[in-house]
Amino acid sequence: MRIGIPKESFREEKRIALAPAGVDELVRAGHTVYMERGAGEGCNFEDDEFIKSGAKIVYTPEEVFQRSEMIVKVAPLTEQECDYMQEGLTVFSFQYLAVGKKKIVETLINKKITAIGYELIEDEIGLPVLHSMSEIAGQLAIQVAERYLETTASFGRGVLLGGITGVAPAAVVILGAGFVGKIAAKAALSRGAQVIILDNDLHRLRSIDAHFDRKITTVVANQYTISRGVKFADVLIGAVLLRGGVTPHIVTEEMVKTMKDGAVIVDVSIDQGGCVETSRPTTLSDPVFLYHNKIHYCVPNMPALVPRTASYGLNNSAIKYIQNVADNGLANALLGDDGLSKGVCTYQGYCSNEAIAKIFNLEYHRLHIFSRN
Repeated sequence: MRIGIPKESFREEKRIALAPAGVDELVRAGHTVYMERGAGEGCNFEDDEFIKSGAKIVYTPEEVFQRSEMIVKVAPLTEQECDYMQEGLTVFSFQYLAVGKKKIVETLINKKITAIGYELIEDEIGLPVLHSMSEIAGQLAIQVAERYLETTASFGRGVLLGGITGVAPAAVVILGAGFVGKIAAKAALSRGAQVIILDNDLHRLRSIDAHFDRKITTVVANQYTISRGVKFADVLIGAVLLRGGVTPHIVTEEMVKTMKDGAVIVDVSIDQGGCVETSRPTTLSDPVFLYHNKIHYCVPNMPALVPRTASYGLNNSAIKYIQNVADNGLANALLGDDGLSKGVCTYQGYCSNEAIAKIFNLEYHRLHIFSRN
């Protein structure tokens, strides 16, 4: 199969979809990999490393898309990339179509593109590709919050996350006890912060209690407890996930107004719309804004802060799905892996994700696949 890796252009994205080791695996299996020149420079991979792994360097994004049967990338598709695509292409990336533009979804349908969202691929444990990035985002959420609590941020509270003897640590309130929330809780606890985590799933909260030996306060999430937690927080981490849909605003603007001045909000859910009403997407170069005297950090592609680590993580979690499609063909790969098929957003001219179809008022068709053997 002919596989293309374009250089990312969306929101200062610095990651690359495959590391040299992943390219090497595909080439050894007999596939051809086209990579746009400089695609790995954001994470300090030289073109020569990919050439040694067997990649063929091309010089424009158009050439990558036109030569390839399958595209593997990181960030959601842009309108320009959609223009480059030829009919029948398969695209692996973080799609997040539910918070994207209807025009992009319609282009995917009209060009009969198979769009597979990394954020929706499942296995027996959970969301394997998304979890590799969530593991990074959870750690970074605390690292970022710690930085903006300092007065070097010009409007920070001047609070040390872990406190000192005789001085209380910062209160870190985490909304969501899923994978991001758990990783963020671990990072905050290791720095000595007081950690409170809220979720409406008792099973998840029991798991947190057991995992952290009751060193973290767990609270059932509802409007009352969320409003109290938000008011108490020095740091508020939004880690709410709604698979394939738009994240609800569980923290209202009125709740944000009650927070301490200089408190830090890290809305990790922003790539699905954000769980804080006052959040709006920011960028790596301009990551924060002040609203109601609260610091908002809302970068959708947080793992791009550590693009080399993130690229290796993405490669390690996604390569088996990419290789499955390359080795066996799209139809057979989807038939043989139900978790992979759950990542399919559009397929052969129709929308195969019910949540996306509902948001954009499109006709929804369940995925119907027939073996190509």
